[in-house]
Amino acid sequence: MTTSTRGASKVPAVLVLEDGRIFRGRAYGAVGETFGEAVFSTGMTGYQETLTDPSYHRQVVVMTAPHVGNTGVNDEDPESARIWVAGYVVRDPARVSSNWRAQRSLDEELRHQGVVGIQGIDTRALTRHLRESGAMRVGIFSGSALPDEGTMLAEVRQQPEMKGADLSAEVATKETYVVPAIGEKKFTVAAVDLGIKGMTPHRMAERGIEVHVLPATATAEDVFAVNPDGVFFSNGPGDPATADGPVAVMRAVLERRTPLFGICFGNQILGRALGFGTYKLKYGHRGINQPVQDRTTGKVEVTAHNHGFAVDAPLDKVSDTPFGRAEVSHVCLNDNVVEGLQLLDQPAFSVQYHPEAAAGPHDAAYLFDRFVSLMEAERA
Repeated sequence: MTTSTRGASKVPAVLVLEDGRIFRGRAYGAVGETFGEAVFSTGMTGYQETLTDPSYHRQVVVMTAPHVGNTGVNDEDPESARIWVAGYVVRDPARVSSNWRAQRSLDEELRHQGVVGIQGIDTRALTRHLRESGAMRVGIFSGSALPDEGTMLAEVRQQPEMKGADLSAEVATKETYVVPAIGEKKFTVAAVDLGIKGMTPHRMAERGIEVHVLPATATAEDVFAVNPDGVFFSNGPGDPATADGPVAVMRAVLERRTPLFGICFGNQILGRALGFGTYKLKYGHRGINQPVQDRTTGKVEVTAHNHGFAVDAPLDKVSDTPFGRAEVSHVCLNDNVVEGLQLLDQPAFSVQYHPEAAAGPHDAAYLFDRFVSLMEAERA
């Protein structure tokens, strides 16, 4: 990605999809060129959390809500130390930041971090195209000397695809760090960072858990060296079919029957550890308004999602696995995609979505309490 950080409101920009469709607008954020997988997010709020979610590494995010940037940017809400999206697409960015917490505009933040974006295009048409044709490679080009359309399309088609991408280690911590429990310490959890968001260990810390966050390359020995009461596998980017290392670690955890909880990428890792396959969704689930049913209670939750892959597990039966019986515990009500797994013979479960949901909704916060209950039962 090449960028400059000069003002960009009147600079021409072009978005080119790998199937040849082109959208023309104006630069937003940094000026230059960038590439990634075009995906759309249906959230109307929480754009700062979206931008800083490591799961969006190498993805160009299209915002379906037309007005973006109304509340500006602050230093309290990021989910990680930087913006991870490869590019940003909005229809009508706010001209003024109108929030008492705002410290700068979204456009300024994108320019400061070198994130190339585009504004002023028909994002509804682009979203409908991605729903019909599927997520695909894309490039955003801006500046005074744009290449011709053929050159831009050729550059887009040279980029790697998301299928087969092994990305967790690129976004995860390089060194172990500890998030202390808030108040009385009750448990110790080893959290394998596959692209963890800052709010996740905080939600556990609120429940008296001391969280040791380990790199994506952590071994089973690294995990057990923490002497954990439970093990957590986080969200993250890329194709779960490439994550052989984390799958091996999870199998070791299951063999020891240590309480286990996984979210998003962690759900896909559990699926693989149990012997299920994974597959790429046509356009994925991204946003904070996805309806999911907890089949163990019948409750329907509005949930936060960011995933382009899913677990291929049967919805209509209990499955026998090397670690006992397993069943699908949660399902998306829009398309019947597997949204959660649980083992019936030992303390392990996972969900495909984000229960920490810093920008909301908070319907799924009970899952952290469920994890605590597993550790309490194991200790008893």
